[in-house]
Amino acid sequence: MHAKSPNNAGSLLIAAISGRALAAAARRAGYRPLVADFFCDTDTVALAERATMLPGDLQGGIDGERIMETLRQLAGEDQPVAIVLGSGFERMTETVDEIARHFPLAGNGGGAIRRIKDPQLLAADCAELAIPHPQFRWDPPPDPENWVVKTAGGAGGAHIRRAAGETPANGRYFQRFVAGRSISALFVGDGQSADIVGFSQQWASPAPAAPYRYGGAVRLRRFDRRQAAMIRGWLSGLARRTALVGLCSADLIRGPDGYKLIEINPRPGATLDIFDDADAPLIEAHLRAAAGKAYRLPRFVDSMASMVTYAAAPIARFPSIAWPEWTADHQSPGTRLIAGDPVCTIFARGPSADLTRRLIKGQASRLQHQWEGDRT
Repeated sequence: MHAKSPNNAGSLLIAAISGRALAAAARRAGYRPLVADFFCDTDTVALAERATMLPGDLQGGIDGERIMETLRQLAGEDQPVAIVLGSGFERMTETVDEIARHFPLAGNGGGAIRRIKDPQLLAADCAELAIPHPQFRWDPPPDPENWVVKTAGGAGGAHIRRAAGETPANGRYFQRFVAGRSISALFVGDGQSADIVGFSQQWASPAPAAPYRYGGAVRLRRFDRRQAAMIRGWLSGLARRTALVGLCSADLIRGPDGYKLIEINPRPGATLDIFDDADAPLIEAHLRAAAGKAYRLPRFVDSMASMVTYAAAPIARFPSIAWPEWTADHQSPGTRLIAGDPVCTIFARGPSADLTRRLIKGQASRLQHQWEGDRT
């Protein structure tokens, strides 16, 4: 999965909770990735020109006070073409603006992120643009069984709970539960309109404390053209209103009465791997759209899926594994994991979304036996 292109386009600074997918995308586009993330997985290090640990941790988030020094040291004497920010910065908009004062930022600045990740403003924008969107409130609803509770600016699904028994907390809000099929649209914004790269179906990997934790996604080969045009219209309206630029994703639910927009992620997201293409690299589209330039998007003839596997129980020392070529984000041998830590990402290709999803789940089951049998 780690296609490397010639190093002919300069360096690209990358900062994210996990930077491997962005590093791989940068390599496909011919850039030399300089990566700061929480894991420094073996394959991330192999892809990167240089890699370093991002200050902070999964529980507490990125350390905004130490990140600038980390990025300066990582860049060194290089003058990066741009910096691309992945997950982890949605609730750190002042830090995003500070980074943009020191490095050329390719992507959304703090103002756009604040606007699109504020649940109250998003609900108001959707109402004015006639975009179906679940009801929102800050105070506990009288029928909590029909609501979920989320963290404003949260990402990845681990912050979402059912609202029953939840008490109000700073930064937490309530959104009416929508039953249906979870669909994501990866799109490119230019501040005025949105082009959809493609649609994927997502699924959760529930854990006791995180019933909506992200599990994986499969790229859909077919999508109704009228519905795609409708969703593109919604996203173009939001792009104009909030000045969204570059790669972003929209989470939607398809229920009996049609689609509802759930939220927007104003950055390259979890489906980058399954939509990227060496002939039309998405990082190049991201950089060009952010700079107001024309870009190309890839075309697809098959389906592809990615899936995150998690440790079901603590692992005192992760075993040495001969990782198959259809894996990424590899844990290093000897690493201590707690239950719920990510172990790796798995990929699969197939002629249809249903077959590809079945294939990837079988691959995950076989691979898990290799580390679960070595638990100590």
